[in-house]
Amino acid sequence: MIGEGGLGFCGLRTVVNGRLRHLAGTPSRGLLSWYRDSLPTNCVADWVCGGWRHRGAHNLAVFYQSCTADCLFCQNWHFRRVVPGSAPTTSAAQLARAANERTFCVCYFGGDPASQMPHALAASKTLADRGVRICWETAGTMHPRLLDAAVRLSLRSGGCIKFDLKAFDDALHVALCGISNARTLANFARAAARNRERREPRLVVASTLLVPGYVDPDQVGKIARFIASVDPDIPYALLAFAPQFWMRDLPCTSASHARAAEAAARAAGLTSVRIGNRQLLGSDGPQ
Repeated sequence: MIGEGGLGFCGLRTVVNGRLRHLAGTPSRGLLSWYRDSLPTNCVADWVCGGWRHRGAHNLAVFYQSCTADCLFCQNWHFRRVVPGSAPTTSAAQLARAANERTFCVCYFGGDPASQMPHALAASKTLADRGVRICWETAGTMHPRLLDAAVRLSLRSGGCIKFDLKAFDDALHVALCGISNARTLANFARAAARNRERREPRLVVASTLLVPGYVDPDQVGKIARFIASVDPDIPYALLAFAPQFWMRDLPCTSASHARAAEAAARAAGLTSVRIGNRQLLGSDGPQ
């Protein structure tokens, strides 16, 4: 429960005179930033998406400035400097108008779009009608009905949903991210069940950030076995960690850590595994 004048976990809801008030996340009010990112770009799904073929076009990169988790290793933590209720907002209609004839796709990042789904869905309906591919990069914590709406838009437009599977063991997930991963895993399976409706390009893509000392090859193996139990052909990207936020004292992911994690994912039965962000890999020191 939110007390009078308090804020919800995502910082977007408050109570004024006993009534719940939305500071952002509605179709009329989104707390976000955006820019046009020329293709090909550093996308988690770039090796299974056709966007890299469209040189000269761009991705509309939308960063929601709120989140449904509180990750100690957040790679985009700067959104936490934004004060909801004081910062400028953008309506879904305004965001949709940011797309032009060179916009090939839109991808919602964050923070996490799960924290502002009504806004993202409203913008996406307009963009999909204009032929823009709708993509999401999320921890998948939204209500299942909102996930279903996102899946429909991605299926129709040719886009994808990139799930960030941060850890498999729930206790570790709570320690690292402040929340359980139960909704994430359930929503991942729910979305992946729609894969058969469109094999190319792939609808669901998974990724995991290789946090040294925490997200080790054993943890990756558990995540990969879960993914394989749903669909062994789901593409899985292992991402190199760079010191950020409360984990600035950690090293970058080592090359040996990444290779061992890749081997664990393949041993678990996945057919499409890739090490991403290789430029961030560090030396083969202890993890």
